[in-house]
Amino acid sequence: MAKNKGRHEAEIRIACIQMEPKVGRKKANVAKSLELLGKAAGRGAKLAVLPELANSGYVFETREEAFDLAEKIPSGPTTQAWCAAAAEHDLHIVAGIAEREGQTLFNSAVVIGPEGYIGTFRKVHLWNEENLFFEPGNLGFPVFHTPIGRIGAMICYDGWFPEGYRLLALQGADLICVPTNWVPIPGQDSKREAMANILCMAAAHSNSVFVAAADRVGRERGQPFIGQSVIVSYTGWPIAGPASSKEEEIIYADANLSDARRSRNWNEYNQVLRDRRSDVYDEMLGTGTKPGWY
Repeated sequence: MAKNKGRHEAEIRIACIQMEPKVGRKKANVAKSLELLGKAAGRGAKLAVLPELANSGYVFETREEAFDLAEKIPSGPTTQAWCAAAAEHDLHIVAGIAEREGQTLFNSAVVIGPEGYIGTFRKVHLWNEENLFFEPGNLGFPVFHTPIGRIGAMICYDGWFPEGYRLLALQGADLICVPTNWVPIPGQDSKREAMANILCMAAAHSNSVFVAAADRVGRERGQPFIGQSVIVSYTGWPIAGPASSKEEEIIYADANLSDARRSRNWNEYNQVLRDRRSDVYDEMLGTGTKPGWY
């Protein structure tokens, strides 16, 4: 009996909401997100992930447009609306949002629980023309301790850098949520899974963490997006998705987040985080962040 004690302490249903925001139509985008959050909660979700820049759209034409669509966090109307939805539905939410701090803009993800605002992640690695509008994130890779588990966040292009996943795992993250706007990758074979999905699977496996990536679909000002949202187990294998490459949909997965902690011991001799050779490379990659996985 003692072996299974606490076995259900972190069982949750995760939802990745794949939607199509329309650039500049913030009120409509937020209203749609609230509808879909309610739908996910109605299916039992306790944590829902929305895409990158879910409230504003993605392809800005000018900095003035980006600035007008950005909001303060947590006082802005979008964060407040998501906070109300989280309270109403007893839901945790990780969602992409254009953040304004003074005259500075960030491509951010807000983390919200039933009790309100929890924290913010700011995209560290900016993709393509994002560099014209946003500043690189300056908050590092924080882990948010919540009643449902220890949650980290990354955004889209951050997933191409294994250091982010590793730093979150070393700080004890059980689940990494990825609001994203994946675009086609040159040379992608349509018969194979998306490169982004492969990277999520590899990161989940090599760090023993769950990964929930919510992408968008559609075409915006000529830029296509590939959908294929996915939820990956700590084993590296998908447990929901990939979703459609074209249609809006919600994918769900039931997971016990505590399995990520238990399963970092792969066998009698190997533990994926303990086996790192910190005599060869710095344990925390020179960040000064305090480890917290053990």
